[in-house]
Amino acid sequence: MLAGVIAAVTFVIIAAALCVAAVLAMLGAAHVYLSGPEAIERDGLARGRRAPRWSLTDSAGTTHQSPPARPLQLVIFADHSLKSFPSVLDGLRELIARRDPDLEIVVLLRQRNALAEPLLRMLGLDGVPVLTGSPALYADYNVRVGPFAIFADAAGRVRASSLVNYDWQLAKLRQLADLPVSPDETARRRPRARRLARRPVHPAVS
Repeated sequence: MLAGVIAAVTFVIIAAALCVAAVLAMLGAAHVYLSGPEAIERDGLARGRRAPRWSLTDSAGTTHQSPPARPLQLVIFADHSLKSFPSVLDGLRELIARRDPDLEIVVLLRQRNALAEPLLRMLGLDGVPVLTGSPALYADYNVRVGPFAIFADAAGRVRASSLVNYDWQLAKLRQLADLPVSPDETARRRPRARRLARRPVHPAVS
């Protein structure tokens, strides 16, 4: 009788230990998936996908929107921490200096940040509107870490998308954005694009 009780208790302890080990292993795998380099490579939106619709007002009271009024829009997902990426700043300043009438550049914050706009102005981005977005809007763009760059066109299609650390990456993305989206790129993502298109426009944030 006693031996049977001991055996039952031992079985329960071993089973519980195995369950805990399995849960920890799953959490470890999930952490790697969510935060590893391969996961970051999947961030953003692929070419041909429908970009989120939104309408936001900058500090000067000017409304900006997606899809953009110009042929192309570059959305930079960043905040005052952009100062830690001097090469990206060089790339942005170079794009600004071109005064390309077909390109609108905006910086999209994840949330309200009083430090961001004054510092970005000091860093030479005084001609770039700084918009206050939201975690939900970042999620719609599938962006978790920055600085991240996404080009979209007036038709609401993503032209280029990538995490950026250097000026040459911005230059390459700008070149890729000039290439029209092929029917194959649009067709491969049509079901998802329709779901994104039905999402409501994000309201303006004052």
